[in-house]
Amino acid sequence: MALQNIDNTDAQAQLAPVTLFKCLADDTRARMMSLITTEQELCVCELTCALDESQPKISRHLAQLRACGLLLDRRAGQWVYYRLHPNLPAWACEIVSIAAKAQRQMLKMDAERLQAMGDRPLRQETCC
Repeated sequence: MALQNIDNTDAQAQLAPVTLFKCLADDTRARMMSLITTEQELCVCELTCALDESQPKISRHLAQLRACGLLLDRRAGQWVYYRLHPNLPAWACEIVSIAAKAQRQMLKMDAERLQAMGDRPLRQETCC
């Protein structure tokens, strides 16, 4: 599926509802967005563990979410962390938040795997 590529600096102005829904229509991407929304920030290894999926699959879906303007990443040493794009329009943040709350019970196993993960990377105190 070809997803609309949005310049992340202008995500608020260009994100269309259809783009958001296309991005969230995939189960893996929807689960990732819900976990990131709940946790505020996750790295690739945490998502790999939580979703019990391969690193290449997780990275591919993260790239699609980033290209749509939904996620922003930051590098800290060997880790790459993902969070909701700070310039997402309020309506998009609300939809993502509501979806995360609605999926909480369905994502219980993902959350449990994440909490049981050993050697989780430590967040900086100044992390958002």
